[in-house]
Amino acid sequence: MTTDRPAGVRFALRDWLRPPRPHGETIEGRVVSPLELFYDLVFVVFVSQVAHQLAAHPDGVGVRNFAVLFGLLWYAWVNGTLYHDLHGGDDGRSRLYMFVQMSMVAMISVYAGHAGDDATEGRIFSILFLTLIAWLTYQWWVVRRQDDADMAATSTPYFVGLAGLFLFVLASVFTTDGLRVLLWALGTATAILAPSVRLARGRTRGRMAFSVSASMAERFGLLTIIVLGEVMVGIVNGLSQAEHSVGTTVTGLLCLGIGFGIWWNYFDFVGLRPPRPGFAPRNVWMVTHLPLSMAVAATGAGTVSLIEHSAQRHTPTGTAWLIGGSVAALCLSLATLLRVLPERAGARLVPHSLVVAALVAVGAAAVRPRPWILTLVLVLVLTAVWVESFARHARLGEPFVDAADHAH
Repeated sequence: MTTDRPAGVRFALRDWLRPPRPHGETIEGRVVSPLELFYDLVFVVFVSQVAHQLAAHPDGVGVRNFAVLFGLLWYAWVNGTLYHDLHGGDDGRSRLYMFVQMSMVAMISVYAGHAGDDATEGRIFSILFLTLIAWLTYQWWVVRRQDDADMAATSTPYFVGLAGLFLFVLASVFTTDGLRVLLWALGTATAILAPSVRLARGRTRGRMAFSVSASMAERFGLLTIIVLGEVMVGIVNGLSQAEHSVGTTVTGLLCLGIGFGIWWNYFDFVGLRPPRPGFAPRNVWMVTHLPLSMAVAATGAGTVSLIEHSAQRHTPTGTAWLIGGSVAALCLSLATLLRVLPERAGARLVPHSLVVAALVAVGAAAVRPRPWILTLVLVLVLTAVWVESFARHARLGEPFVDAADHAH
């Protein structure tokens, strides 16, 4: 068989290190690659570090540090994910970009656990994160240089957001612990809101610079699965560290039910489904995955403390609010996501059921019953949401699981 492809090392290297795909040059039928899965797993190392600290300190300061640190790295993950989906491929440049990011995230994870409460480690964390922001900015700048003038202009809000994040993190290098965390939070908010606000007011082409592809929806779903694995890790760690008794075993098994309930509700109602067309649905879909994935990871941290105190008559206040608040945040995030997905008659009441489930979770946390009772309540509310929708699908004669939703 003959081929028109030129021979020689020079051409092979030029092709291997070819420029990024320009905007609009999609790969039809693209599936998530092993490189992307590897990339996601490195980010979960970071999640494990901050979740471990939250499990040890389930109080206001612990939740604050966890939320801010998680938000920082989630934003970095979204940047890397969007870049590869829009402009990456199975070539040397794409692999180099991702492996450099993975190396940086691995080093950042070393200092993530105590970045919020230790001055030295917080400063090192900030410096390392600055290098990651600079690298991400460089990647997007390479794309901007090859775009036409109109398309390049649409990327300006993203560079404004990255610049704002960079400046806030840079300032945090020279501040104290509490102010440092505040600056990180402001930087993350700037990075997320600046492009959202600007593009919402911009021209049509800017708003349609990218869409949520099937492969991108799959990436968000896979990250949710991987973070959900932290719930399983938290349960196993809690059971291995606590005194082995019937009470701890029952509580641990019920905690598994929370993890299973999260999986069923996310993937049967939201997972792997792109939002409706339009800038607003796409933006809400993407941003809402931040509190959702954060809530899943925090639930895993809460199970550790829940199992540890399984013999007590009342769940400790911090633990009760952590686990109950996390499930409530998860339910509200799912309800929001359902609002921007194509409608399904069988899931019509699910957003309302999820709001009720969130209120019950908060109420149960306020009462602070025995740990196993609190866990049982959370399992039951997650189950009730799913059962109502399953019964509605059955009454309407609709299949509960549509094969087309998961075909990719």
